[in-house]
Amino acid sequence: MLENIELQWLLSFQKVYEQLSFKRAAELLQLPKSNISRHVALLEQALNTRLLERTTRKMVATDAGDRLYHGLAPLLIAMGDVLLEARQEADVIAGHLKVITPDLPFMADAMADFCYQNPNIQLSCDTQLNPEEGLLEGFDLLIRFGRGSIADSGWVARELVRWPSCVVATPSLMTYHTTPISIAELAKLPCITSLSVLQGMPWRFKQAGSVNVSSCYKVNSGYMAKAAALKGLGFAILPLESCRQELADGTLMKVCLLEDEPEDLVLYALYSGRKYSLAKVKAFLGHVQAVIERHYA
Repeated sequence: MLENIELQWLLSFQKVYEQLSFKRAAELLQLPKSNISRHVALLEQALNTRLLERTTRKMVATDAGDRLYHGLAPLLIAMGDVLLEARQEADVIAGHLKVITPDLPFMADAMADFCYQNPNIQLSCDTQLNPEEGLLEGFDLLIRFGRGSIADSGWVARELVRWPSCVVATPSLMTYHTTPISIAELAKLPCITSLSVLQGMPWRFKQAGSVNVSSCYKVNSGYMAKAAALKGLGFAILPLESCRQELADGTLMKVCLLEDEPEDLVLYALYSGRKYSLAKVKAFLGHVQAVIERHYA
């Protein structure tokens, strides 16, 4: 029986019973009068009984209508209370927060501070640079690096911080190989690339897209790539933020003659719930964003 009756029919009947008017019920429910009349008629049809006696001059409830209203009213109130409680519960910052993130100093501070401020949060954090797609199962949030557009995983992708990048090398390496003036020339020179993160070996440029370069030095660490670049082991793409001092003191030089620029390095947060994300995830991301803005102010 219940599966054949829609909640809106019951709500319309409740208002008509209380107001003894289709017009007034329609105004309170902000629905067309014809919809209210149809809801009541469908409810009567489903129950196979008359609930309201209508004449041109007045409307009165039948005995069945009286019984239905008085039995229905407390149920609808209880249902409203349950829905309100569920809505309030959705806003509570509590529960088990499961995160995968690179091992970043500011992220460690942000995570510890968030849990300190929200003692009802239980944290499980796995630090990885290149998580496998299958590991997304069971985690609330995945934080990862990317250059350029990221593949559609069905998760919401939110940009946390963006670092403009450049191609750099030591002055001696630039002199030895002659400064490249095109990406095609650069691709033939020794380059420092990632082993598996950021789509592995290819370098990514804003216009040229993915470019395969020559590499005998592959690492999954910006610090290790920078150290190798400083030793003259190859050209490297580094965030300007990470090599600003070396560019200023001349230990590294920016390759400025290329016809294109590297894609920015971006830290993304991926999470489920495109429309209704969890309160704990929204609160944590807001906290991380505030920490990042203070850190890079």
